[in-house]
Amino acid sequence: MAKWDNMLSMLWMLRDGRKLTAAQIADQLEISIRTVYRYIDALGASGVPVVAESGHDGGIRILDSFKETPLFFNALELKALVDAYKFAQGAGYPYAEELESALKKVENGLQADQLHELSIRTNGLDVIAPARPPSVVVSLRDLEQAAEAGRTVRIAYRKANAEQVDEREVDPYGLAYDRGEWYAVGYCHRSRETRTFRVDRIEKLEPTEATFEKPERFSASGYFRDQSERARDADGPLTVIRIEGAPDALNAVCGHWHLRHYLTERTDRDARFLLDWPTMNKHLPTYLLTFGTDIRIKEPKELRRSVQELASRIAAHCEDGAG
Repeated sequence: MAKWDNMLSMLWMLRDGRKLTAAQIADQLEISIRTVYRYIDALGASGVPVVAESGHDGGIRILDSFKETPLFFNALELKALVDAYKFAQGAGYPYAEELESALKKVENGLQADQLHELSIRTNGLDVIAPARPPSVVVSLRDLEQAAEAGRTVRIAYRKANAEQVDEREVDPYGLAYDRGEWYAVGYCHRSRETRTFRVDRIEKLEPTEATFEKPERFSASGYFRDQSERARDADGPLTVIRIEGAPDALNAVCGHWHLRHYLTERTDRDARFLLDWPTMNKHLPTYLLTFGTDIRIKEPKELRRSVQELASRIAAHCEDGAG
């Protein structure tokens, strides 16, 4: 067990008011008595009123004045915190600065050896952030605050490939980060239904005086799942689809906006989905054919046959064109 894990364990052993000898602590933690006394010094330096009393009735205890447990993190926990900040920053998380400030407070409470180990463990991972306009962070903050306050916003929104922006009023219910982009989900007053809006396409945003009530237990991620579910062509029956292939090809299949919701199992070599027959027959043959020889359809055989027939028709069409 790492040093800081042992120190925390010793702290919890003593916190209930018990008095233990150094030998008892050393035995339970499987460390030396000398190490126990080193930990006592370290805890004392951290502000914990731990004392070692000598004599027949002596032992190690914590003074009754001690109320709060200081934060101790092991090396991997500290690494996870720093790496999480890197990912948040790369995703354009709107409170990355506040997260960095909180992380600095944690680092300020670390010992020198912890800081050194943290530096070693975290210098091998970087997250390359995509180029985003600075307005995205501002819009994310404004949208989240509007959702929390139940305040309708007016946005100037530019759809993909559109030459002009259009204005609409939206009740923002929540935000979601999906496939490298931020989305706002909310009720659009113009279309009179719930819609999704890519935040980087919002060119202007301002609050209005109107208010709204968010649907009970609304979840932006749940909305995305529901939309994918509605894209299915039927409710059943369901069939298992198993696909083998190269890692990159499997990643692409498993990350597909629709298929990812039906992924049931994934290994390094294959992926399994549970999908209804009509949707499988209508959409998958054409999609899977785009991967060429990078994937293999193991089951069901009906899907494999559909892809083979589609490939044959394409080959025959190309031969007719060449003639």
